[in-house]
Amino acid sequence: MTLLLREAIGGQLRRARTDRRRTLREVAGRARVSLGYLSEVERGRKEASSELLAAICEALELPLPELLAEVAAAMWPAPEMVRPLVPIGTRYVQLGRAAAPAQSSSPSALVSVAA
Repeated sequence: MTLLLREAIGGQLRRARTDRRRTLREVAGRARVSLGYLSEVERGRKEASSELLAAICEALELPLPELLAEVAAAMWPAPEMVRPLVPIGTRYVQLGRAAAPAQSSSPSALVSVAA
């Protein structure tokens, strides 16, 4: 399942709040938003406007660009498999695994030569 932007933002806001040992009530009061709404934003159930995000970040003493950078990093897909380049003479060979043939239960290596 794909991580939604509102879920990523909410998760990072909650992490920032708990790391700073602040309660929902404290942050909601400083940001001038209802406690229930802030809770919904943190749980990823409500999408916060840019004005509300700025107010919450200010209440947390967290720069908005820092929050957005953390959200972007959390949403970036991790590479499925790193395929190292192995030197062979002056050429490099990229090694990986290919799907096993239907009759065989052992995987075969896929070797491709990059010029």
